[in-house]
Amino acid sequence: MKITMIHGQSHKGSTYHIAEMLARKIGGEVTEFFLPRDFDKFCIGCNQCFMKNESLCPHYEAISPITRAMDEADVLILDSPVYVFHVTGSMKAFLDHYGYRFMVHRPAKVMFTKQAVCISTAAGAGMKSTNKDMADSLFFWGVGRIYSYGISVHAVTYEKVSEKTRQKIDRKTSSLAEKIKCRNGRVVPGLKTRMFFYMMRMLMKKGWSEADVKYWKEKGWLKEKRPW
Repeated sequence: MKITMIHGQSHKGSTYHIAEMLARKIGGEVTEFFLPRDFDKFCIGCNQCFMKNESLCPHYEAISPITRAMDEADVLILDSPVYVFHVTGSMKAFLDHYGYRFMVHRPAKVMFTKQAVCISTAAGAGMKSTNKDMADSLFFWGVGRIYSYGISVHAVTYEKVSEKTRQKIDRKTSSLAEKIKCRNGRVVPGLKTRMFFYMMRMLMKKGWSEADVKYWKEKGWLKEKRPW
């Protein structure tokens, strides 16, 4: 199994350690990226990816290694510590570059049979909204199965996380790992994802962006073919 991890921070804190623990329990080949170390660009709103092609994005070459790793993975793990009740600025800037992959535009076929996990931690609160920031993009990319895990660790460093909390994390990551391994190779998008796909399909039939309609036609999604 191939796992691609996107860390929303470059330091190795509580969020990082939980994500690493989960990846080890799933097992397989792991490729990981640290933001902003491995990608530090902000979307400039040029609309080239939407209106023409993503290869025209000024940051296309810089983000391509991450894109390839995500496309080749069976499992995606996105993690971010809570920054003012949301993901880090680096994670947000990273996700901004994939708007063209939303189902309303040009979703990648490979995403519909992947599994993904959103992980967030905080000393206090904000995990739900932080995980939602990441899960929203995963859903609109068409990812077949999405899990979220957020936990208040009541500490600012992993070394200070209590033994009781560590045991709780251990149990949860073990449970998640087993679910992911059991579903590997037989992921089908849920009803919500399929319904949204069909809504976008109707939109494409009526005409939308020229680049998007052309893409859907080439994939055969306006006829009998489906991405899952």
